[in-house]
Amino acid sequence: MKNYADLWLGYSEKKNNRDCKALRNIRLSGAPESDKVVINAVNELKTGLKTMLGFEPEITFGPSSAPVNATNGKEILDSEEYKISLADDAVSVEAKSGSGILYAAFDILRTIACEKDFAKTYSEIRTVRPSNPLRMLNHWDNMDGSIERGYSGESFFYENNEIVINDRTREYARLIASVGINGVVINNVNVKQAASYMITDRYFAKLAELGEIFAGYGIRLFLSLNYASTIEIGGMDSADPLDEGVISWWKDKMAEVFKKIPALGGFLVKADSEGRPGPFTYGRTQADGANMLADIVKEYGGIIIWRCFVYNCRQDWRDRKTDRARAGYDNFMPMDGDYHDNVILQIKNGPMDFQIREPVSPLLGGLRKTNQMLEVQIAQEYTGHQIDVCYLIPEFKEILGFKTYCSEDNDTVEDIISGRAFGSRYSGIAAVTNTGNDFNWTGNYLAGANLFGFGRLAFDTGLSAEQIAEEFVRMTISEDDRVVSVILSILLPSREIYERYTSPLGIGWMVNPGVHYGCSVDGYEYDRWGTYHRADHLGIGVDRTDKGTGYAFQYNEPNASIYNSPEKCPDELVLFFHHLPYTHVLHSGKTVIQHIYDTHFEGYEEVLEMAGKWDSLKGEIDDGIFGNVKERFGRQIDNAHEWCDQVNSYFFRKSGIADEKGRQIW
Repeated sequence: MKNYADLWLGYSEKKNNRDCKALRNIRLSGAPESDKVVINAVNELKTGLKTMLGFEPEITFGPSSAPVNATNGKEILDSEEYKISLADDAVSVEAKSGSGILYAAFDILRTIACEKDFAKTYSEIRTVRPSNPLRMLNHWDNMDGSIERGYSGESFFYENNEIVINDRTREYARLIASVGINGVVINNVNVKQAASYMITDRYFAKLAELGEIFAGYGIRLFLSLNYASTIEIGGMDSADPLDEGVISWWKDKMAEVFKKIPALGGFLVKADSEGRPGPFTYGRTQADGANMLADIVKEYGGIIIWRCFVYNCRQDWRDRKTDRARAGYDNFMPMDGDYHDNVILQIKNGPMDFQIREPVSPLLGGLRKTNQMLEVQIAQEYTGHQIDVCYLIPEFKEILGFKTYCSEDNDTVEDIISGRAFGSRYSGIAAVTNTGNDFNWTGNYLAGANLFGFGRLAFDTGLSAEQIAEEFVRMTISEDDRVVSVILSILLPSREIYERYTSPLGIGWMVNPGVHYGCSVDGYEYDRWGTYHRADHLGIGVDRTDKGTGYAFQYNEPNASIYNSPEKCPDELVLFFHHLPYTHVLHSGKTVIQHIYDTHFEGYEEVLEMAGKWDSLKGEIDDGIFGNVKERFGRQIDNAHEWCDQVNSYFFRKSGIADEKGRQIW
């Protein structure tokens, strides 16, 4: 018996489209029949249609054409677009590559799985091109089997410092390809010593095999790289990127790595942050470090993805001018234009660390001469640990639509990471993923909506959060309209509900140190003096204006002026940018303190309502899914109650201001 769920690929018998004659004859063209990605696409179509509609289609092949912009199969920017049309009682699929045919196959199967009218859906020619060139999942899996910030079991890639390849490995590739993922980093960015040996003979054979499995689904394998490998495994005493001996070592190592792992796409690097080694150790720039590696891997078609999560976690937080939010911009903006063309800077969506509410990082829209990639997190590190329901796609839509004012047009985050804004050669979006070896992959079945949703949104940023959620529910849980409606009413507002009972007005962080789950108002591990919210008996918030840390002016106008003014700043971010009296009146008409009280009481009540809605589905959905989510709701109710009590009590005692509605606060 298999030890994993099928999730949205759990094809089952369907009522609609059984009489659609076109589906019995499918013609594929644009890639050779022998292409391993095409072979997987054909198998998927045959299996899916046989299971859902009761017949296996006749599949024929038209003329092949070489992939556009391909260079020995190494170029990320080869076209993955496809076209689906109906003619002469047949379905025609045209693509530029095997990947395009695979995505078209999943498009067809998704339409049928959601019980949409096939002929109506494709009554006009459907041409699709992915919104982003690179659509990546970052695993924080360790080789001992643990997962940093993992909330759905252990790793399915590693066990006891060995790489595991089995049926689940192949199913994972199929699962993520079905939503459009085309790149996977399989190990933690915090590369521990054991993982440093991944670029040695000990693991080459397994990595080559894994790379080939991924390649069969149009996915490129990436590894997180220990920047100090010259020291860790090379026996040298330096990792200076300008040292000739260091450069020579890397040249020899990369020649070996790319020869032994032919499907390797490149490397993700975290340097000079949270104790990780990097070029700063040697008085060099981040560009020096990234470019040294990029120049070496370029001849193999490789790229270097360099994370912009660089800050000094041991700085003196008592200095009120010290501001972690400034670090990304301060460290990387001066080098805009210095990075070579196969380097991508991977930028977290906010300047801090995946909080429930942050402003968009000013690097997005600040950098104009550098390849950029957006990094988000679907592992719910600060948003409920895949215990609390928190559907994150509405947040990602907000981020993608944010106007940076970097140019007169094409100035949104979506424009930047797609490559439209500045004509970037390499760009895209990555998510720190939420998968593990739990039966349902994501711990909470509803957390699967974030995995499904990220892939769908990365592939097509024009999709709405509602459309994505409905597809997920219909394909994974139920096609019954009432059930779908109930679950959507849980998922769609869940991010705002989580925000209401946790961190108000953009201050964030108030979590238990290390664990990052449960309320601890003053508890963040690097915060010994209330640095992150800076609450006292008069007010709360961080002054990031021109009179404070100056962070607000890292943004382009008019965003800088908007954020710099408490009168213009959006309520949801006002305490991120301003230290305000508890009596300050928000745009909503409420005072800061009353907003805190109201939202925390409301958030807790809304969690009770969500749990009640889920209970109403008993007997109407699979018992295993029902029981899994019900158990999680039990824990979410406790968590929301704890947050409500602790936050309201803390600020009542801090401010001495009673709740104007007379509710009891202990």
